Amino acid sequence: MDKQGNPTVMAGVPPDYFSPTGQLWGNPLYRWNVHAESGYAWWLERLKAVLHLVDIIRLDHFRGFAGYWEVPAKHLTAEKGHWVPGPGADFFTKVQQALGELPLIAEDLGEITPDVIALREQFDLPGMKVLQFAFGGDTFSVAAFLPHNYSPLCVVYTGTHDNDTTLGWYKSSPEGERDFCRRYLGRSSDDIVWNMIRAAWSSVAVFSLTTMQDLLNLDSEARMNFPGKPSGNWTWRMPAHALNLDLRDRLTDFNFVYGRGKIIKEEVVVKEETLEVETE
Repeated sequence: MDKQGNPTVMAGVPPDYFSPTGQLWGNPLYRWNVHAESGYAWWLERLKAVLHLVDIIRLDHFRGFAGYWEVPAKHLTAEKGHWVPGPGADFFTKVQQALGELPLIAEDLGEITPDVIALREQFDLPGMKVLQFAFGGDTFSVAAFLPHNYSPLCVVYTGTHDNDTTLGWYKSSPEGERDFCRRYLGRSSDDIVWNMIRAAWSSVAVFSLTTMQDLLNLDSEARMNFPGKPSGNWTWRMPAHALNLDLRDRLTDFNFVYGRGKIIKEEVVVKEETLEVETE
């Protein structure tokens, strides 16, 4: 920022799947040299504070730690920015020294270059796979998102907060994409959302995640966020009585069948039989 407190450059991302002009976020960029001089003290305190609330942190826009998109403040879109090197391994080494095993998931979506992959792999961080990306586009671009190509060091999502709900995505996708999805899953369009959840849960990914909207089988009216849209987002709220025993039992059954969940010994109801099981 300049002496008057105005940004000279701003953060954003270049044109991508979500936006043909990129996304111009408008926030100023970090002075990484200053953070490095302090041993990344602010970052360490922030990570420690978040870990009081959660067990694992999804580190959004992971690629920014390898290189980030810098846009001059006078520009109205993010099309004409340029890549600037991020703090890289030095940052994660300091975090590892402070926290030990890194409780992080690397959000490695978007324009990913070899240096981003190398940084993630250097610190054994699981990357992200989004099932909605697996059925459209050319063969090379979708291959990484198809479950049979996963390695265990990844986290699979049916969709993220930036995507449409899975039901909304399926309804709005071209027929060729829907056809590939059905053929890959070996299922009809009946109950397509839970068949996508099944594909995520049955994969080798270390973690499988879905959204509450997908658990409730909701359409596009429940979409959380539209990337690049400055207003009208994050308005959906789960109805007070949306959760019920049928949903609980169905999800419990998936966790049991595919070995998902914390290592606990408990009684669960599976198809009207009470079983004592250990899940992991």
